Amino acid sequence: MDRWVGKVAVVTGSSSGIGAAIAKDLAKAGMVVVGLARRVERTEALKEELPESARDRLHAVKCDVSKEEEILKSFKWVEEKFGGVDVMINNAGIVRQTELLEVGNTEMLREVLDTNVVGLVLCSREAYQSMKKRSVDGHIIHINSVAGHKVINSPKMNIYTGSKHAVTAITETMMNELRNAGTKIKVTSISPGVVETEIIPEAMRNGKFPMLEAEDISEAVLYALGTPPRVQIQELTIKPVGEAF
Repeated sequence: MDRWVGKVAVVTGSSSGIGAAIAKDLAKAGMVVVGLARRVERTEALKEELPESARDRLHAVKCDVSKEEEILKSFKWVEEKFGGVDVMINNAGIVRQTELLEVGNTEMLREVLDTNVVGLVLCSREAYQSMKKRSVDGHIIHINSVAGHKVINSPKMNIYTGSKHAVTAITETMMNELRNAGTKIKVTSISPGVVETEIIPEAMRNGKFPMLEAEDISEAVLYALGTPPRVQIQELTIKPVGEAF
């Protein structure tokens, strides 16, 4: 991680769960971290969980990644404040309690796609343009899911599974585009199994389902970032011991 000390990382969905863990760990590792979240006050509160020496490196910005205008405004702020982005962590993701074929669920389905797919691509686009402009060999990391590689027979997964399969395809497409452009920018997909976060239904929080902790995924992000420039980790799958998915 030494080469990233003092560099700028943008983390979406930083207010809780995996995003919060990543934001804190990157700040502790010496990076300047810009946490994008709708609940900006919760990202701001993470400073209290950091060593005093790292608190000033975490910056909270209000941003709903399903809205392009908010993404553009946030990245403009990062450029003006810090010069640009070196690492992009696309963590923001949502699931809605519905079925694909349920009546009247159009808005919920669009919310999932706009956040999990379109928002991820737009944030990656803005980060890439920043890296390209400054000739930075940066790193884009997508927090994917095992559901992005296998269709899981579980209720209320609806379009979430499709959105994560899209992330898997987008990762490879992005790698091809960056390679064709002659860059050395890395792209990594990290696909966790079930992680104990707010997105998990209450019915699964009964101790019967093996789960990962948010910190497990953050450690995987640090590992991917810490690899030498010659190493490209395309996909990293992480499951709790005993998980059936």
